[in-house]
Amino acid sequence: MDPASQDINLNSPNKGLGVDPSDSLSDVPVEGAVGNSVNPLPPGLTEEEAEELSVELTKVEEEINTLRQVLSAKERHATELKRKLGLSPLNELKQNISKSWQDVQTSNAYKKTQETLSQAGQKTSAALSTVGTAISRRLGDMRNSATFKSFEDRVGNLKYKVVGPKGNGEPVTPTDTTPTQENPPF
Repeated sequence: MDPASQDINLNSPNKGLGVDPSDSLSDVPVEGAVGNSVNPLPPGLTEEEAEELSVELTKVEEEINTLRQVLSAKERHATELKRKLGLSPLNELKQNISKSWQDVQTSNAYKKTQETLSQAGQKTSAALSTVGTAISRRLGDMRNSATFKSFEDRVGNLKYKVVGPKGNGEPVTPTDTTPTQENPPF
């Protein structure tokens, strides 16, 4: 087969098949094809009824196209009116969201949820307050314990050794902080 006679049409059914164009299938009848003059009618339908239905279908399709054109024209007109009024799609979106939020806030489900969360918050607050009180009481008890008092005394002694008798907020002079052999810095 000569490459010049190959079918290069990408939509061709013969594409890439290496079919000789002289061997076309144009003489083979295809059932239900548009060009086929023999169009079988559905059972129980006469030729006249089929013709009437075909005419009616054509009219309905024309009406649909007309309505689409009218709708498109009205949509363009509405868009132009909105533009003249200064209503942008963003403003419309904001208004829709605002209205939707108001609708949500006035709904029974939102009110019940808000009420439930409020009660849960109050109960949580009360529970945390009780826990805080218990911790404070426990820390107070611990501070009054012998172990804590012993620890407090040791910290006080350590402070006295590090800072000296001037540990009441007065500034420490450099001669007071020089380490000696008896009092190492660590």
